[in-house]
Amino acid sequence: MKIRKIGTNKDLHDINNKNPYKIILITLIILSTATFFGFKYFKTQPTNVCLDSDTKVYNEYKDAVVLIKHRYGYFAKIKGKEIQLTTEDAKEETVYGTGFFVDKDGKILTNSHVLQPWKSSNEEDEKTNTTIRNLRMKIASILTTDVSEDEYESFIERNWKIASAYDENEGEGEGDYEEGNEEGNEERREEPAGEEFISSNDTEVDTSKVATDIAASIPVKEYVSREDIEVYVKTVDIEVALHDSDEQWLSCEIEKISEDTNIDLGIVQLTDHTTPESVANIINLDNAVEDDASLNPGQKAIMIGYPLGMDLAKTDSGIKVQLYDGKISKESDGNKIQYSITSTHGASGAPVFNECGQLIAVNFSGVDQVQGFNFGIVAKHIHNF
Repeated sequence: MKIRKIGTNKDLHDINNKNPYKIILITLIILSTATFFGFKYFKTQPTNVCLDSDTKVYNEYKDAVVLIKHRYGYFAKIKGKEIQLTTEDAKEETVYGTGFFVDKDGKILTNSHVLQPWKSSNEEDEKTNTTIRNLRMKIASILTTDVSEDEYESFIERNWKIASAYDENEGEGEGDYEEGNEEGNEERREEPAGEEFISSNDTEVDTSKVATDIAASIPVKEYVSREDIEVYVKTVDIEVALHDSDEQWLSCEIEKISEDTNIDLGIVQLTDHTTPESVANIINLDNAVEDDASLNPGQKAIMIGYPLGMDLAKTDSGIKVQLYDGKISKESDGNKIQYSITSTHGASGAPVFNECGQLIAVNFSGVDQVQGFNFGIVAKHIHNF
């Protein structure tokens, strides 16, 4: 038997003679693949081109910055049944903030306090906890065990005006209610008790015994235990609107919230996990300024956002994002940096750029009493978060 080695020049010559187009086809496939991945690689690399003007920075990133609308409210879970409380002291709230797209999967970076406004400060957190305790005590003062789960919400609304308020200094009280009174039992009739009277036959009646008999005839209601009542705050819904949109709100879900109270960052994501095609440029985090020590007072700072929420954003031709600029006022302390940009409520979560359009911070707070004293979380914390 004659054995021939594979891969010799003679073999290649035979292959070429048999199918001269095969090598050309393979070569074209290899070149096309290399070209595709090469283009994709270079396309995703951070750009180092300096935009060198406020207008260029605005035009580059205006479509990536969104207005966030967050509705939240108080909820109660009673024996495992969850209801939303809609009483006067548990009204649903709406807050506005700013965010910006950081990838093509619909992820939006913002502040954690935009996503949890009830924890935006120690004062707000304490106020929320006090409200939660009061609501829990009020529910326990009126809700009886004979009320079915499906009637919890309507029963609480009907009888809320007579629910006993809870005062931490004075303790708790117990309310009374009337099942059929839709007006919250505002007009309760006082029955005479213990009055002395003489019957027609002049026989004296033991009034204490009568009063005892009347009290015994009134059915005793058993109230739901406070241990079976949980009250808390949570999101009703979060939506975002794009620059130049006609109040078209896109649904979101909370993806992540920073556990570090010093790093006020959070992420929401569009429910369809797709960044809209109208967003030409996401804000490239790989091009962000990671070295916060290089941010010096006097350097340019540019913010694109939605201060005052819908009050300023809404125009006759749709929602419009705004640009504000200033200068870095103080060196970074490792977590935050101060700048003289004009800002107020609603601009929380707005991106702050340097003069070249590189992200340097995420706006998160300011001084209410006077303008020009605002702060941002430095960009180096974004990747770690």
